Amino acid sequence: MKLFGTDGVRAKAGEFLDSFLAMRLAMAAGIYFKDKSITNNILVGKDTRRSGYMIENAIVSGLTSIGYNVIEIGPMPTPAIAFLTEDMRCDAGIMISASHNLYYDNGIKFFDAHGNKLNEDIERKIEEIYFNDKLIQDSKVSMDQIGQAKRIDDVIGRYIVSIKNSFPKDLTLKSLRVVLDVAHGASYKVAPTVFRELGAEVIVINDQPNGLNINENCGALHPSHLASEVIKFRADVGFAFDGDADRLVVVNEKGEVAHGDSLLGVLALYLKEQGKLKSSVVATIMSNGALKEFLNKHEILLETCNVGDKYVLEKLKTIGGNFGGEQSGHIIFSDYAKTGDGLIAALQFSALMLSKKKSASAILSQIKPYPQLLTNLKISEKKDLEKIKGLKELKRDLENKNINYLFRYSGTENLIRLLLENKDIKVLEKEMNNVINFFKKALNE
Repeated sequence: MKLFGTDGVRAKAGEFLDSFLAMRLAMAAGIYFKDKSITNNILVGKDTRRSGYMIENAIVSGLTSIGYNVIEIGPMPTPAIAFLTEDMRCDAGIMISASHNLYYDNGIKFFDAHGNKLNEDIERKIEEIYFNDKLIQDSKVSMDQIGQAKRIDDVIGRYIVSIKNSFPKDLTLKSLRVVLDVAHGASYKVAPTVFRELGAEVIVINDQPNGLNINENCGALHPSHLASEVIKFRADVGFAFDGDADRLVVVNEKGEVAHGDSLLGVLALYLKEQGKLKSSVVATIMSNGALKEFLNKHEILLETCNVGDKYVLEKLKTIGGNFGGEQSGHIIFSDYAKTGDGLIAALQFSALMLSKKKSASAILSQIKPYPQLLTNLKISEKKDLEKIKGLKELKRDLENKNINYLFRYSGTENLIRLLLENKDIKVLEKEMNNVINFFKKALNE
């Protein structure tokens, strides 16, 4: 049984991801990090889901049972956990969150002592420990060796300072009216505080978490409410975060939702113009063809990687780069953060607007993404794509029609994600029907 997916362990809380799995997984991770232990402390944070209480207590129980001390910091954004793990000299960090999913799901993400997400090799080692009954049993401690747990509620200030330090010292947000949609999630305190302290006029929506309303018709996945509020309050820009605030969606002053690749492109150009872009930009294989065209026009190289912000980070490290992201809104400024950080990205876009003295719509209109169609098709089994009869011919036919394609399985569900891209939407609609019918036959018979 595989535990880790694209981004940590994620599943329905109380079912697959219950307190027993969380406790044993924490023990397994603790056993792995013990070999590299410096402070014997592990940091644990969470978003605002009700199930976070159950999973947090299970994780604390598992870690203390093998002798680790735990620092609990309550609801904080995922990038805050990455930052604070390193800043507080912990051996590791754990974030309890299912990101953009609804409240009934939850997840567990791990960070190493430097605030980096774990690579697949380390995740595999933790899984091996998880299923090793003897090692788990032998690692339990007793009496005065049992670890301690303490809750610290004032670390929010450290993270706020680090976020504000990413914003240019010669700029202020005093001229901006901003609407923030915090998705009833982990940024409900941090985001408004940061923007207000930098001088913006701030309107906040969806900032009343009750444990069950996180991401519900709000936030980065549902920006329509934000768009209407931007128009209502005549704001200069709107920013929507997801439940753990590692993702950003921008709405311009006209109430138009920005395409994620348009946002990546204009921010990359902004970094280059400042002389701060260190290497190629990294995006995933799902990135829009218009992004590459825009970057090439401005003599910026684009490199691609697998879907998932941890793969973007790995690629950035390999090439010595400092900027990349995903179409979905995970944007990484590695000079300022160890993972995608919606707040940092929002501040950088604000700085771009202020330095150019241009509206959000004028800036984002520089890139007009090609039409894309994405279909998530339920399947009965995940067959090896290379061995599906007729798939090579289907791909060749799409290539002959100048249609870009991406077919990949979901890391957590029995789904295949089918992506097509072309300048003509009518061509896409016709071909998507053909592709869906092909995979229905190939994977459901």
